[in-house]
Formats: sequence, C-alpha cells, structure tokens
Amino acid sequence: MQASWVAAASLLLFFIGYRYYSKFLAEKIYRLNPDFMTPAHEFSDEVDFVPTNKWVLLGHHFTSIAGAAPIVGPAIAVYWGWLPAMLWVVLGTIFAAGVHDFGTMVLSVRHKGQSVGTLADKLIGSRAKLLFLFIILILVLMVNAVFAWVISNLFISFPATVLTIFIQIPLAIWIGYRSFKKTGGMIIPTILVLFVMYFTAIIASYVPVLQIDLIQYFGGAENVVLFGLSGIEMAFFVWIVILMIYVYFASTLPVWLLLQPRDLINAYQLVLGLGILYLGLFVSSPEITAPATNPETSDVSWFPLLFITIACGAISGFHGLVSSGTTAKQLDNETDARFVGYIGAIGEGSLALITIVAIVTYFNTTGEFTDVYHSFSEAGAVGLTIFVEGAAQLATALLIPLEVAKTIIAVIVISFAATTLDTSVRLMRYIINELGEEYKVQSLTKLHTSTLIAVGASAALVLLPEGPRGLGSGGYLLWPLFGTSNQLLAGISLLLVSIWLKRNGRSIVYTLVPMIFLLIMTLWAMSKQVIFDWSGYGNTEGNMLLFIFGAVILGFTIWIILEAIALARRMSKEEPTD
Repeated sequence: MQASWVAAASLLLFFIGYRYYSKFLAEKIYRLNPDFMTPAHEFSDEVDFVPTNKWVLLGHHFTSIAGAAPIVGPAIAVYWGWLPAMLWVVLGTIFAAGVHDFGTMVLSVRHKGQSVGTLADKLIGSRAKLLFLFIILILVLMVNAVFAWVISNLFISFPATVLTIFIQIPLAIWIGYRSFKKTGGMIIPTILVLFVMYFTAIIASYVPVLQIDLIQYFGGAENVVLFGLSGIEMAFFVWIVILMIYVYFASTLPVWLLLQPRDLINAYQLVLGLGILYLGLFVSSPEITAPATNPETSDVSWFPLLFITIACGAISGFHGLVSSGTTAKQLDNETDARFVGYIGAIGEGSLALITIVAIVTYFNTTGEFTDVYHSFSEAGAVGLTIFVEGAAQLATALLIPLEVAKTIIAVIVISFAATTLDTSVRLMRYIINELGEEYKVQSLTKLHTSTLIAVGASAALVLLPEGPRGLGSGGYLLWPLFGTSNQLLAGISLLLVSIWLKRNGRSIVYTLVPMIFLLIMTLWAMSKQVIFDWSGYGNTEGNMLLFIFGAVILGFTIWIILEAIALARRMSKEEPTD
C-alpha cells in the first residue's frame, strides 16, 4: 500500500474536523464570545499575561505541546502495526485532543487564566485541587526528566546539531527585544534566523570541528573520565547540567524575551519540517513495508497499552497544562481559542502521523521491520533514531543530501523538546507557587526559590536513578509512567470541563465520551503496571521508582474521581446557570 494515499486521507479528516467539528464546539458547546475580556488584557503584566497575536500564540502553543513525545510514542507504537497506531492518532486528534486542548483553554480564560489544577478547587473541591496539583507536579517533573534525557541523547547521537541549537538562543532574544520595543516585525527576522540555523547545520554536517562531540572529547564511550564515569555517562552529565542552567533562566525570563520568539522560530521550523516531509512523501510515494497489524507481539498486548503509548499525538494531559497554564494567559481574543487550541492539536496529530509514515516506509521489507522491532523494549530503544533516519530518507526525495537531512531533522526534534522543557519548568514553578500559597509557605511563592526547586528536582530525577544506561537513565526509566500519567491527567481535565459545561446547562456528551474512554483505558493499563509489573509481584523484577510514583498518581486519580461522583450527585439537584 502506498503511504501517500493513507496520509492524504488522514489529513483530509483533520481538515474536516477543524472546519466543522471545532466550529460546532466553538458555537454550540463552548460558546465563544468575542467581547469577553481575556485574562491577557485584564491582568496584563508584560511577563506572563501578555496579549498576543493569534499566529504568534499558535507558534508558542504548538511548539510547547509538540515536543519529542508525539514522535517517541508513535515510533514505539508501530510495534503493534501501523493501522491501529494511525487510527488512534487520527480519531484521537479529532474527537479527543481537539476537544481537550480547546476546552481547557476556554475553561482557563473564563476563570482568570487559572490552571486546571487550581480550577479543580472551584469545580470539585479543595481536596481535589490539592490532589490534582500533586498529580500535575509529578507529571511535569517527569516531563522535565524525560525531555532533558531526550535532548541529551540527541546531542550525543547527532553532535552536528549542538552549534545550531545554541545559535538559536541569542537570535531569539534579538527578535523578542525588537518586537517588544516595536522596532520591527517578527516574520522577516524569523526567516533570517532559520536561514542562519540551517546554514550552520549544513556546514556542521560536513565540518567535524563544528560538531560538539563530548564523547570524543572524553576519549570514547567506554573511557573512564572522572569519578568512575565513562565517556558517555560524563557526556550525559555535562549536557544535563547545561540544560538545567539554561532552563532556569529561560523559565524566569519574561515570555516575550525568549519564550515567544523562540517558539515562533520553532513553529516555522515545524511547518517547514512537516512541509519537507509531507512533500517528500508525496513526491517519492513510498510503499508501506511494515505490517498493518503485527502478529509477532506476544510479549506486550496492544490493548489497552496502545492508548497510553501514543499520548501526545492523539491526546495529552500536558496540553491542558500548556493551554491553561501559559496559552490562556496570552490569548488576545476569546475566539482565538478555537484557532490556537484545535489547530495546535491537529498540528501535533500531523507530526505523529508523519512519524508513523517515516518509520513504516523506512525498511525495505517486512522482515527487516520485524527484525528491528522484535520486542516492545527494543521498539522503545530504537524508535527515535529510526524516525530520524526514516524522515531523512523522505527528505532525500527533494534532493536534500542524507547527512544534511539527518542533522536538520534532529535539530527540529531537539528544538521541540527544548521548548517543551522550558514550558514544563515554568509550569512546575507555577504549581510550586500555588502550593506555597495554599500551605502558607511564603518562600515557595518566590520566583527564584520555586524555580531552583523545579530545576534541582528535575536534575536529580534524571541523573540519580540507576538503570541500564548508567548515569542519565532516569528519563529512559520514566517513559512508561509518563504515558499513563499524561492520559490520566487528560481524563481529569476533561472531567473538569464537563463539570463546568454541566453547571452552565450545556451538553457534556462531547467531553464526557472521550473522558470515559481515556479513564477506563488508562486506569486499566496503570493498574496492571503498578500491581503486576512495577511492584515486583510474581515473576517480574519490579521497579521501585515507577511503583512509588505510579501508586501515588493512581491513588490520587481514583480519589479525584470519587470526589467528582459525589459532586455529580449533588449537582443533579441543582438548577443550571449560564
């Protein structure tokens, strides 16, 4: 089967979903009001609350949610075959992700830009708020560890990308300063920055001296450097430390100075990258060589694990944190929520879709695919690298040299991951501030104290756990829990949106159906993982780190659901108001 036909049909469904379904949601369910004063105007402070053009805001929102997760998840899930992975991406994006991302943004805008964690207090109760905040805190902590590990791993695997990524930072600050001082627009400077970045990436692909290869500097992967650390472990350590120093400053600077302009650059990168990959796909029109469904998957069943392996790219609770935590604070007009929220979800779905296509067309034969994807654990180990190789192969159809294509694709992936990491640390700071206010711990409400805690905890979580990859295994170990926690968070966020809609006398079926599906699939998968896989019960070795985190999140989620059920009984006796 030709991949171009499958991709074209999927993209057409995305267009129909935005054109008709999101319009229905905007007019009949969320009832957007162009005259409503958004928090960006009501609380404008030029730091977090900043009225922003919807195109610029889409760039920030899109790149904040489109990290490495919509690549890593589908790259693993094709182990079960391309058909179930693609169906979940397409249907999940249209009927779950778009509803969730759009809905949490509107919910936050209608409640002074507060995050979904804080809104749990108003909608369910104070206990639910605290439970939800702790779930979110654990999730963003895992996001920080996972994405720091992903970026470090890509820096090590593709050293030609490092210089390009570092050049982007001062250029983004330059664009942000020009825009804020109103001395020029952002479009032409952004295009110039992309030209500089890709010119650097092309030169670095062919000039070894421009490749920041720490393993080579440390004498090789197995060479003992300091404190008994091998070359690869030392490289991980150095990159993690550098990343943590960077995100400390990135998450405390005003959003207009680095976050927004860098996100706009990355949005252009994403559009350009998706354009190259889809154009390369339609020009080359490769055959799908991977099986539609893989019968050789006796080690791990696809049901229900498919729906947590592909989180970002189908629906993701982290999107709700971005929608309510940062994007809602920058929304210029409430009607922009449909454009930013739903298109952002479709953009992420499109990224997950091309990830699947790049991998399932990369291999020459079905046998080659099954040789590489011979187990679920191996799919997790090689998926990201296979995507870069497969995406570069699609790009060569446009006469782009293979090595240059690999470097550019890796630059795009790292840029997305870095954007998500910055946003996640900022969100973690917000949550620590909220917990400090709740428990009257004044020091936790301070900007730099809360940021130091967020950065320090994230660095510890990615560096300290022992694992199969030595120092820096934390992010690798946490990936299985990331998917389940992410989907539970999405389910709870849809629960909050449903309660808000119910109280205002509106239909809740469009949020309730994806919520029920998500909670059933995720609670089923997580209960199995916590009780049978991570606890050490039976024949498994267990994993105490995952067991503790998983058990806490699972317990808190069940508690929140019970609180919501009790609330639903009370609400059945109330008169709805709008």
